[in-house]
Amino acid sequence: MQAIYEEANERRTVRMFSSREVSRKTIEWAILAAGTAPSGAHLQPWHFVAISDSETKRKIRETAEAEEKEFYERRITPEWREALLPLGTDFVKSHLTDAPWLIVVFRRDYDILEDGTKRKNYYMTESVGIAVGFLIQALHRAGLATLTHTPAPMTFLRELCGRPSNEKPFVLLPVGYPADDCTVPDLARKGLEEICDFI
Repeated sequence: MQAIYEEANERRTVRMFSSREVSRKTIEWAILAAGTAPSGAHLQPWHFVAISDSETKRKIRETAEAEEKEFYERRITPEWREALLPLGTDFVKSHLTDAPWLIVVFRRDYDILEDGTKRKNYYMTESVGIAVGFLIQALHRAGLATLTHTPAPMTFLRELCGRPSNEKPFVLLPVGYPADDCTVPDLARKGLEEICDFI
């Protein structure tokens, strides 16, 4: 268990990606690993769209940057801006075109059955959140870096990915190898005594 912790503790969120190729097969296995996550009533209310097409990535970046510019210039609160200062983030999202892959994870609120009726899904947010955790850890174990990106609003991703109205974008993950000159903020994680009580 200590070895598992030490490996997980090496993971860092990355905003600087190499153009080094990542095989489709690697992405497929990572998504299959994510699909092993537990879900409410075992309905697996998630869908993954893996994007390597440069034109689609360009469109996503342009739209995301427009939304993020509005956020940083008009919608962000002073407290939120202060919290983001150590990360050095802004509305420029070059990682969306630099990373060889983007994975958009969708939350499926209901399924449409073959007879056209709707079947409600349960605990969608919790289930998809767990699957994303599985995905990030699988990619990390493959030596790849990720960034959890949630531009607000994210509905444009449904249109650009050609997904139906019963699915809502949950998170956008750029995936690839870190750039040779990649830097990450010097952040410390909370210790066990801060995140856990034993009773």
